[in-house]
Amino acid sequence: MSRISQIVLDDAGLPPATPEIEQERRVAMFDLLEDNTFKLPPRDGRAVPDGPYHVGLAIRDKRLVFDVNTEGSEKAAEFHLSLGPFRQVVKDYFQICESYFDAVKKLPPSQIETIDMARRGIHNEGSRVLQERLDGKVEVDTDTARRLFTLICVLHFGG
Repeated sequence: MSRISQIVLDDAGLPPATPEIEQERRVAMFDLLEDNTFKLPPRDGRAVPDGPYHVGLAIRDKRLVFDVNTEGSEKAAEFHLSLGPFRQVVKDYFQICESYFDAVKKLPPSQIETIDMARRGIHNEGSRVLQERLDGKVEVDTDTARRLFTLICVLHFGG
């Protein structure tokens, strides 16, 4: 069972999210829990506790922290990623999302579609960066990386 069965964002101390950001969060969490791949590789010759896993995501000391436990609360892994490689893609993603949310209110469908295609492209780039940063720590498929990237953006929103 190499999957996430529960995900918790540590957003304590962050300002309240906008309705659009909160909707992105809800959708990403729902989709992530419905279908994901999250496989911890053996490390240092030790066996990996079996999943499914409960994953906590937080930003602490300017680092992205994954806290991974089994459903029985056994510590499975913890890893910290530098936020540096995410800064530009998160900034670009927020800018294109703002344009998209504004476009939905006042532009024709053809223009909305163009902005949405750009938004998906930046989102794909963010998930690719995440997969690279997770290499050797956990294996995730593209859809899981995309949903996790959305949640990382939610944490950045207040950070």
